[in-house]
Amino acid sequence: MTTVPFIECQNVAFAYDDRPILSNVNFAIEEGKFAAIMGGSGSGKTTLLRLITGQLQPTAGKILIKGRDLATFSAEELYEYRRRMGVLFQQGALFTDLSVFDNVAFPMRELTKLPEKVITDLVKLKLNAVGLRGTEDLFPSELSGGMARRVALARTIALDPELMLYDEPFTGLDPISLGMIAELIHRINQALHSTSVMVTHDIAKSLMIVDQVIFLARGEIMFSGTTTAMLEEKSPWVQQFISGASTGPVPFRYPAKMGLQQDLFGRHSVSAPLPPPSIAN
Repeated sequence: MTTVPFIECQNVAFAYDDRPILSNVNFAIEEGKFAAIMGGSGSGKTTLLRLITGQLQPTAGKILIKGRDLATFSAEELYEYRRRMGVLFQQGALFTDLSVFDNVAFPMRELTKLPEKVITDLVKLKLNAVGLRGTEDLFPSELSGGMARRVALARTIALDPELMLYDEPFTGLDPISLGMIAELIHRINQALHSTSVMVTHDIAKSLMIVDQVIFLARGEIMFSGTTTAMLEEKSPWVQQFISGASTGPVPFRYPAKMGLQQDLFGRHSVSAPLPPPSIAN
């Protein structure tokens, strides 16, 4: 019996107006697996995440969720799909005017009819899971960057989502906080058996916790497979990313429409002589 993937992209393309971002993207993520989407800046990673959440629709191709085309979901079905989803944003995105307790309780109050006593107990359990029980009365401005990211993680898992999405969860963290967040994400995904997708630039920590790597370059899939296979991949795009080399297929400069001299001085100024200085009468 063939298992239907939790997420599958079939020939997906996407463009902002006339600027193509993704082209002919194909991959599948099995239910309960943890996949990392990697690639250089501007390769289309975050756009792909927005397509998976239904914020954007493909220009061509299909995003399948458990075998169903996401574009065919009704408003109610899309709401229910997102309700069962947890998203950890790049900077945590905590509500600055709410306490730690109210930040974690927010999705419980908005999306369930649980009594406040049950919500109180659940918030303490979620904070305990990230090592921050006792911070309930603090505000985001009183937290370090690592603590804020852990509170955001507690809020992400508030409703035990079946799909977890992480957008650059390690950005801006010191090595200790980064290691702590990586370990928490790994343990939480194992405990919840969630299907997880993480957009990341971090190679070392990510390869220790994910099952699958999807590598994007120029809006195309250059590699999709296990972490071991990625390290052995001979593609120059993947090798440049892994090694951090300054030379390779990933260009340093944006492809401007004209050369620098032409852009600064005009089309004919390079070859044309300068006019003689005027003499005042």
